Amino acid sequence: MEIFSYMEKYDYEQLVICQDKESGLKAIIAIHDTTLGPALGGTRMWTYDSEADAIEDALRLAKGMTYKNAAAGLNLGGGKTVIMGDPKKDKSEELFRAFGRYIQGLNGRYITAEDVGINVADMDLVHEETDYVTGLSPAFGSSGDPSPVTAYGVYRAMKAAAKEAYGSDSLEGKVVAVQGVGNVAYKMCRYLHDEGAKLIVTDINEEAVQSAVEEFGAEAVGTEEIYSVDCDIYAPCALGATINDETIPQLKAKVIVGSANNQLKENRHGDQIHEMGIVYAPDYVVNSGGVINVADELYGYNQERAMAKVEKIYDNVMAVFDISRRDNIPTYQAADRMAEERIEKMRKTKSTFLQNGHHILSRR
Repeated sequence: MEIFSYMEKYDYEQLVICQDKESGLKAIIAIHDTTLGPALGGTRMWTYDSEADAIEDALRLAKGMTYKNAAAGLNLGGGKTVIMGDPKKDKSEELFRAFGRYIQGLNGRYITAEDVGINVADMDLVHEETDYVTGLSPAFGSSGDPSPVTAYGVYRAMKAAAKEAYGSDSLEGKVVAVQGVGNVAYKMCRYLHDEGAKLIVTDINEEAVQSAVEEFGAEAVGTEEIYSVDCDIYAPCALGATINDETIPQLKAKVIVGSANNQLKENRHGDQIHEMGIVYAPDYVVNSGGVINVADELYGYNQERAMAKVEKIYDNVMAVFDISRRDNIPTYQAADRMAEERIEKMRKTKSTFLQNGHHILSRR
């Protein structure tokens, strides 16, 4: 990878390579854009095949956080960290505290949280060295498990998508096919069940499926059957890329909205479902409840305030649909445009402010 060429092409601000010989820390911090505020994005610990793979992942994920935070209406930019290592055997207090010192050295340009391979206890260790960290234990005044909040945001997004497709945001009587019933999706199912939706569920975890059958009266189907069931809404809540060449011809749903990341295997699949008239709520707008929740910790966590912000995911999804109609583009492009327009407005405001400040100083 030609790192500077790549960073210039996609307008990255900073890439920080961190190593600590004593603890074995090898980390990459990528900061994509801080126009709206300091970069916020989680830390991922993974066994990468190469250093180049780790750098590319950090850069890709950081850019994704810029768009996610902007679309969520947060006054935060996008960043991400990857730590090279096996989360099952390479963790230590020394490693996370060394990492915390690197975060502290950025002096607030980047704020981290947990991601794949990282848990709350790890973040508590990072917090020993820096305050620029969220997703801590409740003992530190943190929000704790983000899954209930993320689930509520997905539920609100689903109501917005139903409004767009059916003219009413009521989910009573709607049949929702839920692919994956993990922490977030299970809690989402409870909201749907309470409103009177009918659930069809699948998961490789048979216990989770059985619980959904018993608690919500859900119908269980095989993992490959979920795409072709008769339903109103398809909710991808597990693996990414489940909207692809194989599944699209099987889909009977008029709406796609779920908590999974990277639901479109390729952008052309977003074009395809748009042409078919399927209402698709873009994933990073739908599942932004988690980042909205941890971002509230920066103000001293208040659950009521955080949930009020998550309520607005409904409005954010409706705004995406409005832009899609306005510009005659698929919704996945509309979500990007919504984020880009917000960033560009702030960039212009800052530029005008700096120019005016320069003129004032010149006159003096």
